[in-house]
Amino acid sequence: MRLSRWLTAAGATILLTMSAAAADPACGTHGNKDTMVVSTAWLADHITSPEVVILAVGQKKDYDAGHIPGSVFLNMDTIATKNGEQTLNYQVRPMADLATAFGNVGVSNSSHVVLYAMGSGWAPTARAYVTLEAMGLGAKASMVDGGLATWQDEHRVVNTDVPTPKAGKIQVCPQADVIADLNLVKDSLKKPGVSIVDSRTPVFYKGEQSSGKHPGRIPGALNITFNTLVDEKGKLKADVGQMFSDAGVKKGDKVITYCHIGQQASLVYFVARYLGYDARMYDGSWDEWSSHAELPYEPEKK
Repeated sequence: MRLSRWLTAAGATILLTMSAAAADPACGTHGNKDTMVVSTAWLADHITSPEVVILAVGQKKDYDAGHIPGSVFLNMDTIATKNGEQTLNYQVRPMADLATAFGNVGVSNSSHVVLYAMGSGWAPTARAYVTLEAMGLGAKASMVDGGLATWQDEHRVVNTDVPTPKAGKIQVCPQADVIADLNLVKDSLKKPGVSIVDSRTPVFYKGEQSSGKHPGRIPGALNITFNTLVDEKGKLKADVGQMFSDAGVKKGDKVITYCHIGQQASLVYFVARYLGYDARMYDGSWDEWSSHAELPYEPEKK
């Protein structure tokens, strides 16, 4: 059974929640099960709502080939650093830059931002959500369950029109409980009540293939491969809670997710928050951890 049963009912309350929050430009609360995921049916019903800003995430060529009407392409380079800009790859940009980037695609503090994945862009879409969370706009953001693939499977209209968004003004309130840094991860090693979750595929988790400066994983890390949480269309699986439990994440744990550079880990962060966990996403991920020769890792080099 999918999440569609509750999505329609929950969706009816989302705009009320968003509208109430919009009266106050201050921000800061996280999203929850009632706000984080919306169905394609909900989006179709609210596609012309003035407070809804629809952002397409994925490859520009896919956007150009046909997208949900009224949606604006989100260039991920505007919200995360590109390779070569700094030592670590794909880091969250400064808050002022993020306010400008999202403002340029029509987002303001009163907006309900609806993100959808094109192709297999579930992790980048979650990364955009994590970025909004870090800005304090998580409670005003949602992801479309199944993304463009489901929208098209349901024979809903797509077009190639490129809207010109009205620039929005954003007052950010940076959140300290979204992005984890190196020191937090070091302090959390094998700490009771904290689950560090490696979001990479098993070959990297087990150290069978190299990632970063050397193969391996953060000591004590559990493994939940990011793309196992969604089906082939990008719909969130109904048993994600059991998947966290089976991986070793305990009820009430603080969850810190990481991957190669912080993108795959964003989807696991998203699901952790959806399930009610106090979550963080380690942006430096294995790219940073493996570059520190003094830090431990598993399995150790023989």
